[in-house]
Amino acid sequence: MGPIPLCVLPLLSLAVLSAVAAVDDDYTWPQWKVPLVRNRRTTLLSSPNYLAQPQQDLSGICGIECQRNLPVPSLDDVEQFLSYETVYENGTRDILVQNVTSPSRRKREVYGTDTRFTISDKQYSTKFPFSTSVKISTGCSGVLVSPKHVLTAAHCIHDGKDYLDGVQKLRVGILKEKSKRGRGRKSRSRRSVEPEKPSFKWTRVKKTQVPKGWFKGVSKGLAADYDYALLELKKASKMQHMDLGIIPSVKNLPKGRIHFSGFDDDRPGTLVYRFCSVSQESSDLLYQYCDAKPGSSGSGVYIRLKAGKKWKRKIIGVFSGHQWVDVNGNGAQQDYNVAVRITPLKYAQICEWVHGDSSECRVGL
Repeated sequence: MGPIPLCVLPLLSLAVLSAVAAVDDDYTWPQWKVPLVRNRRTTLLSSPNYLAQPQQDLSGICGIECQRNLPVPSLDDVEQFLSYETVYENGTRDILVQNVTSPSRRKREVYGTDTRFTISDKQYSTKFPFSTSVKISTGCSGVLVSPKHVLTAAHCIHDGKDYLDGVQKLRVGILKEKSKRGRGRKSRSRRSVEPEKPSFKWTRVKKTQVPKGWFKGVSKGLAADYDYALLELKKASKMQHMDLGIIPSVKNLPKGRIHFSGFDDDRPGTLVYRFCSVSQESSDLLYQYCDAKPGSSGSGVYIRLKAGKKWKRKIIGVFSGHQWVDVNGNGAQQDYNVAVRITPLKYAQICEWVHGDSSECRVGL
C-alpha cells in the first residue's frame, strides 16, 4: 500500500480500533511475578574492533521445532545467556555476570500483496503510538521504552562476533515536528498545504547493552532468542515512550494480532506501520508474515489490551526481521519474519537495565 490519504487515515484507524475492541473486551493485561535478576560480577574487557558489517538476512537460525530437540537450559546456562556486555561512549567495555532467582523459554520480507501503511504526515507520525518508533544510525529501527532508553535488535549493533562499524558513533533519530514558517498566507489554505513529512532529532548513544546469549557459540541454537539490545541516550527524549508487557500466548488472543512501526529501507524518511496475525509461537519467538523490509529490524512489536477500564498498548517483542529458519532440525530452511518476545526473564533484565535497580522489576504488569 502507498501513503494513506489524510482524510482516510482517521476513518481507517477508527474502523480498525472498533473492530479490535469488539472482540478484545474480555482480554486484559495479566500480572506476572518475574524472576529477580541481580548483578553478580563485572569484568573489564578490551575495546571493540568495530569491524562487523550489517546483515540483512539471518540464516541458519534454529527455529521453534528445531529448539524442541535441544535440552532444556539449566539455571547456569540461563545465567550465562543473560550475562551482558556494556559498551560506553568512550569505547570502554565490560561484561557483567547475572544471578537469576526464580519467583516460586528465497528472500522475502513482503508476502503476497504489500499491506504496509506509510505514515507520511507529521500529524500522525509524531503522535503516540507511532512517535515511540526511532531510527538507528546503523540502518535499523527501535522503540522508546523510557525517555532515555531504546530497545532494538542485537544484530543492529553486533553480528555475534564483533560490534558493527559505526557503533562507536551510534546515534538515534527521534521523530520531531518541523514547522514551516514564513511561506505567506497561501500556505495557510487547507488546499495549498501539503502533508508535512517528519524529520529527525539525532541523539548520541551513551552506552549499549547486549545479552551474552546473542554471541556466537554461547547459546548455540538459542541465539535467536537473544536478538535484543538496549541503548541509553545521552539526552532524554520528550516523546512518550511505550511500556514493556508480558503475554503468555499471542495466538490465543482474538485474531492473534500484533502491530509494529519502523523505517523500512524502501520508503526512506517515512514511518511504515503494519499489523498481522502470528503464525507460530514459542516461549521466546513469534513467527509471522507481517510485511517488512530491511530497516524495520529492531522495531517494537506491541499489542493492545485492557488495563483496568482503559486500553493500553505494550511492547511484547522486538522485530528481528526476515530469517531463514531450520524448522525441523534437519537442515531444511524455511523463511519467516521473526520477532523475539519479552519473557519474564527478559522483562526482568531489560527493566534492570533501564532502572538500574532490580527491586523495581519484580512484577510485570
